[in-house]
Amino acid sequence: MKKNKFKQNTLPALAMAGPVSLWMILFVTLPMLYIIYISFMSRGIFGDVVYEFSLDSYKTLLDSTYFKVIVKSMKAAFITTLLCILIGYPFAYYIAKQPKEVASKLIMLVMIPFWTNSLMRLNSWLLLFQTSGPVNNFLQNAGFIDSPISFVYTDGLVMIGMITNMLPFAVLPMYSSIEKLSKSLLEASADLGASRSTTFFNITLPLTFPGIFSSIILVFIPSLGIYTVTDMLGGGKVLYIGNIIKNQFGAIRNWPLGAALSVLLIVITGLLIFIYTRFAKIEDMEVV
Repeated sequence: MKKNKFKQNTLPALAMAGPVSLWMILFVTLPMLYIIYISFMSRGIFGDVVYEFSLDSYKTLLDSTYFKVIVKSMKAAFITTLLCILIGYPFAYYIAKQPKEVASKLIMLVMIPFWTNSLMRLNSWLLLFQTSGPVNNFLQNAGFIDSPISFVYTDGLVMIGMITNMLPFAVLPMYSSIEKLSKSLLEASADLGASRSTTFFNITLPLTFPGIFSSIILVFIPSLGIYTVTDMLGGGKVLYIGNIIKNQFGAIRNWPLGAALSVLLIVITGLLIFIYTRFAKIEDMEVV
């Protein structure tokens, strides 16, 4: 009887978890372990990987050139995340307070950019901000500037591209968290004489913090490793960690250094997930 019960309990679990576990092992765990392994190897004369233990790649990360790029990437990812939260939270709050039919249409508007090719979206920014583009023409015609401003291939344009690309990743988790917020708590706060600002900072904001932190993770991690936006809008003049990793695995053929930079991103990702799991207990305060 015990064996039959064991089979009845384990077989369905294996049927559901087995394929997912196999997929994670083959396409996530093993490649990640191989990247970590390569990061401790050496680079050959012709760009091949020499399988001899070395810490040279990690020492290179402390070089002033690479260290500045790492700090710059962290700063850009932080600013992108902060602005996405500041812009996205009011938008998510507004959507959550609308009727279901209106909210679904607004969510669709948020998702529409993902239905277009990313290269097309990035090229549109280049066309808008080029020296003879609509933005410069408007500023000149309005009398704000005398000559065109060079927006293209600058950190500012890269930042705009990153914010617009990452904003939906910030809006959707926060909308989900705000939408679950119980109206009875807000009504009780109002009945007790609390102002709207007091209710927001003492009830709404704390109870929706899990959604905010989810947005931080979903925006910060991709912003730190993204390279398509910087390649297109930066024109090779703006370099972040993602660009260096791509170059090391591509043209430069220094796989150990590229792997070491990738391990750095893995460590940062793991740290953020660890912090999230510590703060995830706040979800127990939510009233669905």
